Amino acid sequence: MARLGDAFDKLKKAASQHGGKVSAGIDKASRVAKEKTGGKYDQHIDRAGDAATEYLRRQARQERPTGPERRTEGRPDAPGTGERP
Repeated sequence: MARLGDAFDKLKKAASQHGGKVSAGIDKASRVAKEKTGGKYDQHIDRAGDAATEYLRRQARQERPTGPERRTEGRPDAPGTGERP
């Protein structure tokens, strides 16, 4: 079972790093599903796609470094560096 958890963690990390591509994939999957169902379940498909996209946004916010560990090299005016130009 640990392998499944590791795989899921890798998938979440990849999704947060490549959110644009994953979001485009969600949109494409939604379009295909709508075509295959003949529009009968459009409302449900839209809701699922929106939920998946929102999940990705939340994951990306959690993965973004904040505070002192945030990369600020080469930016003398960046917060946390204590330097001003």
